[in-house]
Amino acid sequence: MSYHRESIANLTKNAMNITKHLVSKTEFKKKNVVLSPLSLQTVLSIVAAGSEGPTQCQLLSFLGSKSIDHLNSLSTHLFTSVLDDAAPFGGPQLSFVNSVWFEKSLSLYPSFKEIVDTNYFATLRSLDFINKADEAVKKVNAWAKKETNGRIGDVLSPGSIDSLTGLIFANALYFNGAWHQPFDASKTKDHDFHLLGGSSIKVPFMTSKKKQFINAFDGFKILRLPYKQGNDIRQFSMYFFLPDAQDGLLALIEKVASKPEILKHKLPRKEVIVGDFRIPRFKIYSGLELSNVSKELGVVLPFSGGGLTKMADSPIWVSNIFQNSFIEVNEKGTEAAAVTRTGLLGCARPTSIPTPIDFVADHPFMFLIRDDLSGTILFVGQVLNPLVGRS
Repeated sequence: MSYHRESIANLTKNAMNITKHLVSKTEFKKKNVVLSPLSLQTVLSIVAAGSEGPTQCQLLSFLGSKSIDHLNSLSTHLFTSVLDDAAPFGGPQLSFVNSVWFEKSLSLYPSFKEIVDTNYFATLRSLDFINKADEAVKKVNAWAKKETNGRIGDVLSPGSIDSLTGLIFANALYFNGAWHQPFDASKTKDHDFHLLGGSSIKVPFMTSKKKQFINAFDGFKILRLPYKQGNDIRQFSMYFFLPDAQDGLLALIEKVASKPEILKHKLPRKEVIVGDFRIPRFKIYSGLELSNVSKELGVVLPFSGGGLTKMADSPIWVSNIFQNSFIEVNEKGTEAAAVTRTGLLGCARPTSIPTPIDFVADHPFMFLIRDDLSGTILFVGQVLNPLVGRS
C-alpha cells in the first residue's frame, strides 16, 4: 500500500532526526554510538495504541502516521514483510520481537490485548512486580538475552522494578548478516585512524581490490556494502557515510537528516573501480536513556499521565525509555542487536565519479543498516574511535 511506503519514509526521516539530536548532545560528541531507531519507534507505537486524545496525536505526529489504524497496519507490514527472518532464504538472520509484561493485579483491556497480539505480535506475560520484583527483572533479562542471541542481557538492573511498575514494553531486534563479498582477513593491516582533536591511533583496517558501490559528492562519500541475499527478495546493506573533513561528521549527520533525498536518491547503486579502499573493524555497545531525547523531540504527554487510557483500568504513564544496542563489523559481516524497553507506572544524488575512486574511512564516520527494498533503517550510529569497545 502507498501509505506503507509513505509511513516508512516518515520513519526514516524520524530515525535521522533522532540520530542527529542524540549525537549533537555533549555526552555523545566523543563517543561511539549505535542505536536502533526502529526499535524505539516500535515501542512508542505500542504506547500510542493504548492512548487517546492529545497524547495519541503527539505520538502519531512524532511517528509520522495519520492514524492509529495506519500505525497498526504499518506494524503488521513490518513484521510480516520487512523484518521476517531472511536466513531460510540464504539472507541475514533477523529477529524482531515484542513483549509486554504487566503487574498481575493490573487488568488490561481486551481491546488493547488484541491490538498488541494481532498487530505487534507481542507476547503478554503477567508477573508479580510487587512481591517478586527481582524475579521479574531476571525474567525480562533472560528474554532479552535469548532474543539477541546472547548479545544483550541486562536490560533491567536490580531495583528497576518496584511496586509502582505497572507495565514493561520491550522490543528486541537482532541482525546477523554475511557480506556478499567477504574481506580477506589475511589482508587486514594496521593503519592510522585520525581522532577528533588531531591525534591518531593504529587500527585494524579491512581492504579489498574488488569493485565497490561508492558515490562521491561535494564534501562526503557514501559506501554501500551489501549482505548476502540468497533467494530473498529483500536486500539488506550497510552504508558508510564519510565526510571529507576529519572533523566533519556532525555536519554530515545534520545534512543527511535535513535532506531526505540523500537516502532516497543518492545512495550508490553502481559498482566502481577502487583505488585505496580501507574500512576499520569495530565493535560498539551502547546503553541509552532515551526519555529526554523523546521529550526534546516533542513526545511529552505520555510521561505526564492522563492520555494512556486504552491499556488498563488504572492510571498509567511512561516513566522511562531505555535502549541497549550492540554492533560488530568484521571481515565476515555484521552482527547487531538492540533492546528497547519502556517502563510504565500506574496504580499497580552523485557528481561525476573519478575512476578509480578512493574510500578510506580513517576518521570519524556514520553508518546505517537498512532494507533497500522498503528503505527501512534497522540500525544507525557513529564511529569516532574503532578501538573503543573491542576486546
